[in-house]
Amino acid sequence: MSNTVTQAPAHDDHHEAPKGLVRWLTTTNHKDIGTMYLLFALLMFFVGGAMALIIRLELFQPGLQYVQPEFFNQMTTMHALIMIFGAVMPAFVGLANWMIPLQIGAPDMALPRMNNFSFWILPFAFTLLLSTLFMPGGGPASGWTLYPPLVQQTGDALPFVILAIHLMGISSIMGAINVVVTIMNMRAPGMTLLKMPLFTWTWLITAYLLIAVMPVLAGAVTMLLTDQFFGTTFFHAAGGGDPVMYQHIFWFFGHPEVYIMILPAFGIISEIIPTFARKPLFGYDAMVYATASIAFLSFIVWAHHMFTVGMPLAGQLFFMFATMLIAVPTGVKVFNWTATMWRGAMTFETPMLFAIAFLFLFTIGGFSGLMLSIVPADYQYHDSYFVVAHFHYVLVPGAVFAIMAGVYYWLPKWTGHMYDETLGKIHFWLSVIGVNVTFFPQHFLGLAGMPRRIPDYATQFANFNMMSSIGAFIFGLSQLMFVYIIFKAIRGGAKATAEVWDSPKGLEWTVPSPAPHHTFDEAPQVK
Repeated sequence: MSNTVTQAPAHDDHHEAPKGLVRWLTTTNHKDIGTMYLLFALLMFFVGGAMALIIRLELFQPGLQYVQPEFFNQMTTMHALIMIFGAVMPAFVGLANWMIPLQIGAPDMALPRMNNFSFWILPFAFTLLLSTLFMPGGGPASGWTLYPPLVQQTGDALPFVILAIHLMGISSIMGAINVVVTIMNMRAPGMTLLKMPLFTWTWLITAYLLIAVMPVLAGAVTMLLTDQFFGTTFFHAAGGGDPVMYQHIFWFFGHPEVYIMILPAFGIISEIIPTFARKPLFGYDAMVYATASIAFLSFIVWAHHMFTVGMPLAGQLFFMFATMLIAVPTGVKVFNWTATMWRGAMTFETPMLFAIAFLFLFTIGGFSGLMLSIVPADYQYHDSYFVVAHFHYVLVPGAVFAIMAGVYYWLPKWTGHMYDETLGKIHFWLSVIGVNVTFFPQHFLGLAGMPRRIPDYATQFANFNMMSSIGAFIFGLSQLMFVYIIFKAIRGGAKATAEVWDSPKGLEWTVPSPAPHHTFDEAPQVK
């Protein structure tokens, strides 16, 4: 360690960032790259959100009002692809870039040039994906799952969609490798694995999931490509292929992907609740093992998305019980967060409000998931709005609320300014009301038999659809307030101390606010 410290003066030129556009194009600094990921995710959140509002506008009343059915299907597909690969995942990668080096006492990420590259692939990938909407035949209109044979009816856009997905996958894999190498090799002396903050732990496990499953998605979409253009028949029944095989391959990626989008959220919530309950996290070791268990189980439950394809009874039973088993480690987490708050000296700043909303609403999503895991019940729920309600309760109050909680929690550390607490609370309440008014009625629509991904519906579904659309506009428009709060904090506001919150734990609270461009010239000692 000593020789790196003695050589420090020679590297002084690296500590001051270049100015202007060149800084952002060429930066290898984890804080700059984290900031770019977060801003990119915010932009995509609004692009994907605008598509969701087109969907809800069309469904506000029965009948075809605003868009053609083909365009409606393109919106449902693009909304999902952009929200998953463009908003939620890059936001978590941005948080990882910013916080992991600070949490483990590392000066930067282990592979800084690759870090820059993995970010700059994304704007090109999403420009390519969005450009497909303007191609002959329009964008993909097959749901985000891209099932054959439907996806093979896409116009000229299909190869471009597949290239865009490959680019996103390459970016994700490079980011994940970077996270693993950084955490494994660059922890401060004294920081054993079981002393790492939980956000770092959840990201380590998430990174392994990404490395394992992104190539599976790449394989599936490459087979679609060769079926379309090179005469293979992987998924064409006429040539001896099997469209259900695509579903198996896709969901072998798709189910771990769901946990890729929720495990870092668990990490954020595990940082926030102890801070505002002013107690150490209850059952730290159990939380780590529960996270690892969820990751392991995510690989053996994929076919619960396919109960209605005619799989044998033994297969249905296996996937049903394996899926139910995931409720155990997830329940451990919910119990531990609750136990952390029990008799704590709680205060309710905006990050804590989002964390508590996460706890309640994510649990509702978990329970509807358990309902879906029961094979005979799933025959009724499958491909209905009940499924839409389920996964949006997991992803919006789950992943998205956790990201917002993390932004409010660490924003003073990033900017050196406190955000406006009153506006933060208003944003929170508008978001919570909007989300519940949007997605809760969809459970009833699904139970009443409304199928998903349809632009028109029978009149008996009209009232709940109207409620759902009103909620979507409340939620969507209230996110403009989120942007205002962030930029207001960047521009100024009350000065933040190094600790920001009342005695939080962790190395990131030992550096000044805002965190300097270069941190930890000498590795901190962890006691």
